[in-house]
Amino acid sequence: MTTAAAPTPVASSRAEGLDRTEPKIAVTVAKGDGIGPEIMDATLRVLDACGAGLAYEFIDIGERVYASGNSAGIAPESWESLRRTKVFLKAPITTPQGGGFKSLNVTTRKTLGLYANVRPCVAYHPYVRCKHPGMDVVIIRENEEDTYAGIEHRQTAEVTQCLKLISRPGCEKIVRYAFEYARSYGRKKVTCFTKDNIMKATDGLFHKVFDEIGAEYPEIEKEHWIVDIGAAKLADTPGVFDVIVMPNLYGDILSDVGAQIAGSVGLAGSANIGEHCAMFEAIHGSAPRRAGQDLANPSGLMLAAVQMLVHLGRTEAAEKFHNAWLKTIEDGVHTYDIFDESVSKKKVGTKAFADAVIERIGQKPERLVPVSYAKNGAASMIEAKPAAKAAKKPVKRLVGVDVFLDWDKPGRKASELATELSLAAANLDLRLKMITNRGVKVWPEGFPETFCTDHWRCRFQHRNAGESVKHGQIVALLTAAARQGLDFIKTEQLCEFDGEAGYSKGQGE
Repeated sequence: MTTAAAPTPVASSRAEGLDRTEPKIAVTVAKGDGIGPEIMDATLRVLDACGAGLAYEFIDIGERVYASGNSAGIAPESWESLRRTKVFLKAPITTPQGGGFKSLNVTTRKTLGLYANVRPCVAYHPYVRCKHPGMDVVIIRENEEDTYAGIEHRQTAEVTQCLKLISRPGCEKIVRYAFEYARSYGRKKVTCFTKDNIMKATDGLFHKVFDEIGAEYPEIEKEHWIVDIGAAKLADTPGVFDVIVMPNLYGDILSDVGAQIAGSVGLAGSANIGEHCAMFEAIHGSAPRRAGQDLANPSGLMLAAVQMLVHLGRTEAAEKFHNAWLKTIEDGVHTYDIFDESVSKKKVGTKAFADAVIERIGQKPERLVPVSYAKNGAASMIEAKPAAKAAKKPVKRLVGVDVFLDWDKPGRKASELATELSLAAANLDLRLKMITNRGVKVWPEGFPETFCTDHWRCRFQHRNAGESVKHGQIVALLTAAARQGLDFIKTEQLCEFDGEAGYSKGQGE
């Protein structure tokens, strides 16, 4: 027997069940690009057949909007619809390659504060071929921070950077959501994936918050994995996991991996949840090569629509839709991408697949486990938690500065650079403590074998150990460096918070 994953429960003020006397609920809908219009039309037909009671506000996003000169891919009036309905059902779009174009998915998630991305990874064995027949894992991905802040700079001829931003409030929101999800659905364990053995400050904060908040849920098992071995374990033995919570980048990659090893990325729906709005979408792309051929599998968007119905409190319609979809899969009515002669009985296109689901409304699967969404209580909702009160602000003390240079003298000897920098710092009560290149210490006591680029981090602290550094000293240091022709490209202040270093230390520090 295979368990179908429950859709994402979220806080909602909508009345549960469908009162036929109520006005329809407005939902913003975008048909997207490529196969988007086809799979969206199929999904909307099933929603209507289930009696979902929705009114659709259609907006235009994607390629045509980009082509009009709007680099965000969404027009201002479309934002007004999203603010009004607070619910977005979105088909895949195509983001043009090349500079200047923003990912609409990332823009929407961040602009509307959709901090939680929830992706069930479920096997539908034996009807869909998969690596792990019993797989039923929910991946909860932080949606607003990490390298997805999109803050990048080319700093020298040879080096670019991408800032990885992790905040305590961001960690607290996503970690608490993961534990509330597990509690609401009776899941037994929440696992955290990070790389805090290397990124001790950023991923270390995520892990620390996971431990702190996890202690408030004694009935739920907690564990932490380093993301590389955790990813290997997910691919090999997903049954050891239940709910996994991760920072943005890892979650993006591994939720696709999870969906694929469960059967197909094409079957996976996704919910993006915020305190005020929510967006529901398939996780696959727009597949322009398949557009207009009536071939595309609409299942990912259909399962996202089921998640949306639960969010809206339309649990009766959600149950009808999901069970009809399961029955269709069980009856072997499959699109080309999952068709397998050993188990499939009929190969159909996008429209015919929707017809098959509609024909089975009111039916339930026999081997796959039918879903049942409670009309009241925690089985269909997660109550919004009040924002955590700000902790007492730590005492912050400036103790030094990292100055980053574009320096490309022939030979690139760190000892020569150290001499120039020491001259610049003379009479400023600052001393050069360390030079690194791509994070490796090259002065003092650097190794001649270390390969160096034209990008150098130069650490200065007060000559008298333990004394604070003043902002004026940093300004004076940069002024002196400029006089010597040194091309500084940025600085990072070194601060202590309640006496604890708020920066990564180098070798020997």
